[in-house]
Amino acid sequence: MKSPRTPDNEEPAAERACDFRPVDKGFTEEMALAEAERCLNCKKPFCVEGCPVNINIPRFIEQIREKDFGGALDTIREDSMLPAICGRVCPQENQCEGKCVRGKKSEPVAIGQLERFLGDRPELASTPKMAPKNGKKVAVVGSGPSGITCAGELARNGFDVTVFEAFFTGGGVLVYGIPEFRLPKAVVKRFDAIYVATGAGLPKFLNVPGENLPNVFFANEYLTRVNLMKANKFPEYDTPTKHGKNVVVFGGGNVAMDAVRTAKRLGAEHAIIAYRRTEDEMPCRRAERRQGPEDGTRRA
Repeated sequence: MKSPRTPDNEEPAAERACDFRPVDKGFTEEMALAEAERCLNCKKPFCVEGCPVNINIPRFIEQIREKDFGGALDTIREDSMLPAICGRVCPQENQCEGKCVRGKKSEPVAIGQLERFLGDRPELASTPKMAPKNGKKVAVVGSGPSGITCAGELARNGFDVTVFEAFFTGGGVLVYGIPEFRLPKAVVKRFDAIYVATGAGLPKFLNVPGENLPNVFFANEYLTRVNLMKANKFPEYDTPTKHGKNVVVFGGGNVAMDAVRTAKRLGAEHAIIAYRRTEDEMPCRRAERRQGPEDGTRRA
C-alpha cells in the first residue's frame, strides 16, 4: 500500500532566511502518528542495522502508533540519550532511513523526525535506571556530544563523573559549531551535566595562497563567532564577522552548509558554495542541500 511521506514542518524560506529561527518546527502529534503508520514493522529491520547505536526503531515507532510516547522515548534511551539532537542533525538518509525498506520503492519512513518528536518531550520519559555507586571516579574532558554521551553512560553505570570544559559553556560543537536555525541552543542546554573529548574544532587547511588574509575565516571560527560570541548581534555584542556582499564557502559538508546559510542571514547578497564534486556527492544532509538554495544560497 502506497502512503506518502509526511512533509517536514518547515518555516517558509522567504521568512526563515532573514533570521536564526529554527528552520524545521518538528512534527506535531498528528503528523507523528500519521508517519508512524507508514512503518511496515519488518521482520528483518534493516533500519536498525543502519543506526550507529542500533536503536530498536520498529519498537519505538510501534509505541508511537499506540500513543505510548513515554515508552517510545524509553526505548530510544536504552541506546541513546540524545534523541532531540540526533533527530535534528544525524544524516538519517545515509543511516537508518537509508536502509528503510519503504525507501526502495517510495520514500523511507521519517525516522529522524519521529526521534526528534520524542526527544522534544523529555518529561514523558521514565527516570533512568541507575546502577549502585561503585566508588570509582571518572574525569571526562570535553562536553561535546561524545563527552556528554560518555558521562551519561558512566553515571548510569555507577561512576562518579566530573566533566571538564575549556569554554565557558558546555555542549562542544553542538553549541559553537551548529547554527541556531538547525539546532537551537535551548535543546542542548537541557543537559545538567557534562567528559574530556577533544572535539571537532581543528580546521582543514586548503594550502592555497591568501587563506591567511584578513576576512578569510575557517568555518569553525566563523560559526563560533556567531553561535557562541553573538556576532550576529554586532554591535550589541563586540565580536564582528567582517565580510562583504559576496561570500564563498569551500566544501560541501554540513559545516560548509551551516556557514554559507549563516552568511546569507548576516546580509551577504551572494552566498556561494564552492564544491569540487557533483551535488549528489555533497556529504551534507539532503535537507541541507535542499534548504540552502531555498534560503538564497547557490553553488559555484
